[in-house]
Amino acid sequence: MSVVRLDRWLIDSLLDTDLYKITMLQAYYHAPEFRTVDVEWKFACRNRNGFDLAALIPEIYRQLEHVCTLHFTDDELDYLAGFPFIKPDFIEFLRIFQLDMRFVQLRPKGEDLDLRFRGPLIHVTLLEIYSLAIINELHTEIHCGGIDLRVAREKLAVKLDSLLSLAEMPGFSFADFGTRRRASRAWQEEVLITLKRRVPQYCSGTSSLHFARTLDMKPIGTMAHEWLQSWQALVRLADAQKAALECWVREYRGRLGIALTDCYSMDSFIRDFSDPYFGKLYDGLRHDSGCPLQWGEKALKMYRDMGIDPLTKTLVFSDSLNFPRMIDIYLHFSQRTNVSFGIGTNLMNDVGNSPLDIVIKMVAANGKPVAKISDEPGKSMCEDLEYLRYLASVYGIDPGTVRVNP
Repeated sequence: MSVVRLDRWLIDSLLDTDLYKITMLQAYYHAPEFRTVDVEWKFACRNRNGFDLAALIPEIYRQLEHVCTLHFTDDELDYLAGFPFIKPDFIEFLRIFQLDMRFVQLRPKGEDLDLRFRGPLIHVTLLEIYSLAIINELHTEIHCGGIDLRVAREKLAVKLDSLLSLAEMPGFSFADFGTRRRASRAWQEEVLITLKRRVPQYCSGTSSLHFARTLDMKPIGTMAHEWLQSWQALVRLADAQKAALECWVREYRGRLGIALTDCYSMDSFIRDFSDPYFGKLYDGLRHDSGCPLQWGEKALKMYRDMGIDPLTKTLVFSDSLNFPRMIDIYLHFSQRTNVSFGIGTNLMNDVGNSPLDIVIKMVAANGKPVAKISDEPGKSMCEDLEYLRYLASVYGIDPGTVRVNP
């Protein structure tokens, strides 16, 4: 397949990323523990399905080279400075921030990609979302021949018509979490404009800082797995989850208070989180793997055991959602706690094509392996089985149940 050289840049603003990439970067920047941490990130495609990803390499590389020429603009920095949790010294760091292709390794692995980022944590972490968005849009453009807008708009309309046909759902809300998974940047923008017009009562915002700014929407996000994983290389392994939760509190003082629970399984999270100190300071929890109903029941029991009314907390669901699944989860929990949703692929890449299931995850820090042990085995990612088994044993998980995924 001859690779098309696109006539446009797929990323033309460093703000075209998720809010939690910026909030985690600020936390890394301020934490003395991370001043000398080098990391490695690795790309994986879970459903290549015969697509020749290696053929995209020249254009991926060219697009990333362009990203590495970008700076945050003064207007973008003024926007970020308006958030009460973004601090002035971090704004000045972003003013001189620039990504560097020296930290990018990209080569073919058969028809797959061997894409890795290696370098100082604060200088490579932002590469993740830009790279995923570029690869997804190149796949849409080159492998799928672009987007048939008639099909895409019809599929979106069916979702929203179905939602609007239901009885009023007090407290139901969802946010766009689809920047990294979007079929294209233009399609993400059109979807968000449509959501603002048709379902403003249900659409709570977007994880995209760029579109939150340009479309006057609420930016949504707190932390991701990388924040919890990175602590594995810095403290005693058994203390990594608590250290991550504690440092987040140190940085944000109760703001951005949704904790991600599945880096080491929900059961081990409950063990580490059950101190009322965390229970009261964090506003709620985010689900990203495993059965959402079982997870939610465990969360409600944990809060009740701590003497905390679950109706004062929020459970955020973000794992492989579609509209019927969101509604089922809402109906199951809505009378007992606050629920909200973050939806990605089904919202931003359901256009009639075959979307890729791709991720870029941290696999090493300071020369040591790091990993997550998801509540869903297929979502774990690690290159060192011996380490993964040891990590499982430390967090009370049967080492025989874990496996290294590509």
